[in-house]
Amino acid sequence: MNNERFIERKLKESVSFIRQTIRQRPRIGIVLGSGLGYFADSMASTQAMNTAAIPHYPTSTIEGHSGKFLIGKLHGKTLLVFQGRVHYYESGNIESILYPIRVARALGVRTLLVTNAAGGVNPGFKPADLMLITDHINLTFKNAIRGYMPHHHNTPVYDPALQALIADAAQSKGISLKRGVYCGVQGPSYETAAEVRMSKMIGADAVGMSTVNEASLAHALGMRVGGISCITNLSTGMTNQKLTHREVTEVARQVQHSFSTLLDAIIERLE
Repeated sequence: MNNERFIERKLKESVSFIRQTIRQRPRIGIVLGSGLGYFADSMASTQAMNTAAIPHYPTSTIEGHSGKFLIGKLHGKTLLVFQGRVHYYESGNIESILYPIRVARALGVRTLLVTNAAGGVNPGFKPADLMLITDHINLTFKNAIRGYMPHHHNTPVYDPALQALIADAAQSKGISLKRGVYCGVQGPSYETAAEVRMSKMIGADAVGMSTVNEASLAHALGMRVGGISCITNLSTGMTNQKLTHREVTEVARQVQHSFSTLLDAIIERLE
């Protein structure tokens, strides 16, 4: 049995297990990054599953990623929310970070919002800023869409119409929203000052350890993709402050109200 058929078999078992408990068919999916899980509390009629209970589903081991899988209602729309994610550096297996995206697509998701905590590379950014992801640079050196012919060939990964909707939602709530390019790396180490300078030279505004492969696969599978980064720190060489994961999650918690308000306004506007 080749690898793709093996993945399809596992996916079928995972989805069958989920549908034994959850009958709703979500059309909108949200991946919540480090410290950003607060938004899930705003949904109604929520059904929650610990991802550890789902057959074949990868398990997160990082603080700030609770490892929950939720389906609920907001503004009359059914949402699938991943409260936390798995990172490549946790297992060294690209399939572990792509699997939740496959599950989302199999459950019916057609619009995916990916969020993350990121280090600011743009000197105009500061901790607690929110950034609309306009594009990304994949420095994980992994190909999430090998063997796939994208549904929308030569179209942007991050849907322009969805970008406009996100920007409009932010403006309507008086939330300042930066725009920029997200650079994804394998991690788990923070970048050196030289690596940060290189990231700036190639066009990055923020850098983190997730998102790029998830977004690429979602786009290849025909989903509309939108992305938001929470700038939780300034990258090495831009500040004298020591960087820690605890700092990342703490800043994310500080902006959880405005972040949740923005997501709520986005969901309200989505068809």
